[in-house]
Amino acid sequence: MINEITSFNHLKTSNLMEKLIINFTPTGMIPTKDMTPHVPVTVNEIVEDVHKAYEIGITMVHIHARDEATGVPTYKKEVYADIIAGIRKYAPDLVICASLSGRNFNTLDKRSDVLHLEGDLKPDMGSLTLSSLNFNKVASMNAPGMIEDLANVMKDKGIVPELEVFDVGMINFGKYLVKKKIIEAPLYYNLLFGNIACAQSNLLHTGVMLNDVQNDAFVSIAGIGNSQLMMNSLAIAIGKGVRVGLEDNIWFDAERTRLATNAELIERIHVIAKANNRSIMSPTEFRKEMQMEPGHGRYGRVYS
Repeated sequence: MINEITSFNHLKTSNLMEKLIINFTPTGMIPTKDMTPHVPVTVNEIVEDVHKAYEIGITMVHIHARDEATGVPTYKKEVYADIIAGIRKYAPDLVICASLSGRNFNTLDKRSDVLHLEGDLKPDMGSLTLSSLNFNKVASMNAPGMIEDLANVMKDKGIVPELEVFDVGMINFGKYLVKKKIIEAPLYYNLLFGNIACAQSNLLHTGVMLNDVQNDAFVSIAGIGNSQLMMNSLAIAIGKGVRVGLEDNIWFDAERTRLATNAELIERIHVIAKANNRSIMSPTEFRKEMQMEPGHGRYGRVYS
């Protein structure tokens, strides 16, 4: 418990830093229409769900692309381009992160394909999982060389890594990348809890993870499945951001009697945030804190 208390003492104290980052994850790679009719799969569905969330209030969106005909995940930049173009028609300031997942694709050319989009189609961020890991039925392969290669492509293209962390050792590898000057501050971490083979959704694991993250980094916390609400609530209470959406959890209630919509999950975060006197960090504020371009036609980060 001492480590937990110590780590929670590192919370940011300025008014801006206390604002809540909402990282919206509408689709993911797993949910299908057979599992829930509410998961957005087509380009138009994803764009519309992001539109609804943007109107409710989010800071950023973490997008996955699906093949229009089959609904299975795709790496192709052309599909990402359609999604990004659709979002930026009504949200030119919204921070957009594209998935570079190694769960289904594990060659650099495929995983980095979306990073080659430019101009109004350029993503601001790309996900960077900091180690290999096992999910329930499949592995996500992230060899050290692949992680470094993806980070270097992002740096070359002026795209900011979204650091995905499922266990404490991944944070240490992130520090190693900083030391090698492959990634650089300001940093943004997603800490994900509740995956079967990784850090679990409890205070001890949360405290250990937060204790190891750099004090000046931005952090959002996610819970997988039934732990989403608990971990989001904890994050809001202790001054961190949240990652929320149907990618991580398709149910509204712990008893799994009611399938959620993305809009309902975002609205519930707003209710909890208001109860904790946390206002939502706007995309523009997040861009400034992350030293990103201002949006409205200028995206990503200019690296020196």
